[in-house]
Amino acid sequence: MTRTRKPVGHIAFVGAGPGDPGLLTRRAHDALVDADQVVYDRGVPESLLDAVRAQARSDAQFTPAEGAPGDVAKVLISAARSGLNAVHLVAGDPFGHDSVVKEVQAVARTAAHFEVVPGVGQAEGVATYAGVPLPGVRTAADVEDVTTLDFEALAAAIGRGSLALAVDAGDLAAIRDGLLSAGVDGTTGVGVTGDGTGETQYTTTSSVDSFVAAALGFTGRVVLTVGEGVGQRDKLSWWENRPLYGWKVLVPRTKEQAGVMSARLRAYGAIPCEVPTIAVEPPRTPAQMERAVKGLVDGRYAWVIFTSVNAVRAVWEKFAEHGLDARHFGGVKIACIGEATADAVRAFGIQPELVPSGEQSSDGLLAEFSPHDEILDPVGRVLLPRADIATETLAAGLTERGWEVDDVTAYRTVRAAPPPAEIRDAIKSGGFDAVLFTSSSTVRNLVGIAGKPHARTVVAVIGPKTAETATEFGLRVDVQPPHASVPDLVEALAAYAVELREKLAAMPAKQRRGSKVQGPTALRFR
Repeated sequence: MTRTRKPVGHIAFVGAGPGDPGLLTRRAHDALVDADQVVYDRGVPESLLDAVRAQARSDAQFTPAEGAPGDVAKVLISAARSGLNAVHLVAGDPFGHDSVVKEVQAVARTAAHFEVVPGVGQAEGVATYAGVPLPGVRTAADVEDVTTLDFEALAAAIGRGSLALAVDAGDLAAIRDGLLSAGVDGTTGVGVTGDGTGETQYTTTSSVDSFVAAALGFTGRVVLTVGEGVGQRDKLSWWENRPLYGWKVLVPRTKEQAGVMSARLRAYGAIPCEVPTIAVEPPRTPAQMERAVKGLVDGRYAWVIFTSVNAVRAVWEKFAEHGLDARHFGGVKIACIGEATADAVRAFGIQPELVPSGEQSSDGLLAEFSPHDEILDPVGRVLLPRADIATETLAAGLTERGWEVDDVTAYRTVRAAPPPAEIRDAIKSGGFDAVLFTSSSTVRNLVGIAGKPHARTVVAVIGPKTAETATEFGLRVDVQPPHASVPDLVEALAAYAVELREKLAAMPAKQRRGSKVQGPTALRFR
C-alpha cells in the first residue's frame, strides 16, 4: 500500500519596506504571489495591501496579525503543517521588530521550513524619500518602544553623523526631551515626515527645540531625521517635489485604458481617480465583423486601418474565435492612428506600415495616406473597424483618394453608470485639481453622468477635436500637447504644473494669497 505524501508548507517573514509598493523586493513579491495565507501587520499601508492582493492568488487569504508573537507564530505553523505557504508581512524590515524576531525564534524551534525576506527599513527609506541624506556615522532604527532608547548614544551619533528614527507621532515629545537632556544642541536641524513614501507624504523641518510643535497634527508612524543632512533637503527632496505631487487628477476613461495613464500620473506624483465614462461592448449584430474577418483571410483588403486600441482588441478577439492568428494578416498592410494603437498591434507581433508622424488624428493619417493607384494597388479596398459612434472624416477622406472603404462597426461604446455621489460632488465643487480628456466622447459622457468640472479644475485635452468638444461644453482648455498621445498629455500637464509653480514662486506673498490659481502647487506657497 502506497501512502500519499502530505504536502509541506513554507513560512516567510517578509519585509514590506516603508510603504511604497514599488519598494517591495523581487523576492518579497515572489513570496507574496505564491502565498496561500498572508498575515499582515496593521502598520502595512492599505495601498500596499491592495497592490499585493491584485497580484496574489485568487484564493489567498489576507488576515491582520492579532495577539502576542506566540499567537501569530502558531497561526503560521498551523498553516505550514496543513501544506500551505504562509507569509507574515511586516512594515519595514522583519528584524527591525522585536516581536517578529520572537516569532522567527518560535518557528525555528519546529521542523517548519522558513525564510526571512529583508525589506527597506522605514527610517532609512523614508529619509531618502524626504531628501535627507544620512552622511557620516549613521544611526537608523525602527523604534517600537521609545523607553528603550539610549539617548546618550543617540546624542553621540548625532555629533558624529546623522540620525533617523521611525516612531509613533505620540512619542515625539519624549524624544525631544531625551535629546535635550542628553546634551543635543536645541538648534540642531530636525525633519519629521508623515505618510512616508505614500501619496500624501509631507515633511516639516525645524530644530530640536521646536519640532514637536512643527509636527502638530501628525498621526501614526513618522520618521524623525536629525543632523546635518536635514539642511540639504531643499536641494535633495525629490518625492515631494515631483511636478504633480499631491494633485488629485480625474481620469475619465474605460477601466481597461485608465491603467496606463494612471501609472504615468503616479510617476509624476499625482493621485489619479479613475472614473469610467464609457463601456465597450460587442456590436449588436456580428455579421459585419464576420464578413470582415473572412475578407482579411481571403485577401479582400489592401489595408486595415486601426483608429483605437479597442478596435485592435475587437479584431483580435474575433480572430481568436475562429482559431486565427497574426499569420493570417500576411499581405495586408496596417495603418494606425496614434502610438498607443500601434503598440497594441505590435503586441501581437505585427509592425504597422503607417503611423502618422505629425498630428495623431484622422486628418493626420489622411495627410500621409497615398491615393489609390490601380497599377501599384491591384486590391483597392480598405477595412476600417471602428466604434459605432465614429465620425465620417476618415472614411470620406479615403474615398476621395480612390479607395473603397468597408466601414465596419467593431464595437459599441455606451455611457457608463454615474460614479458615486462623493466623486460627483468633488467634480462639481473643484475637488479635483485637473481632469484629462482623451476623446470627445469622454467629455460628453463625463458631463452627462457626473456634471461639468468646476472652473478651478485644470482641463487637459489630448488633441484639437477633444478641445473643440470641451469648449462647446463651456470648459476652459488649459493644456493640449503638441502630439496626441497619453504620454504627451501627461507630460504636458506636468510641464504646466512646473510653469505654474515658477509663476507663483515669483509672486510677492500678498499676490500669492490673492491669486486665483488653484491646486496643491498654489497652496504650498500660501
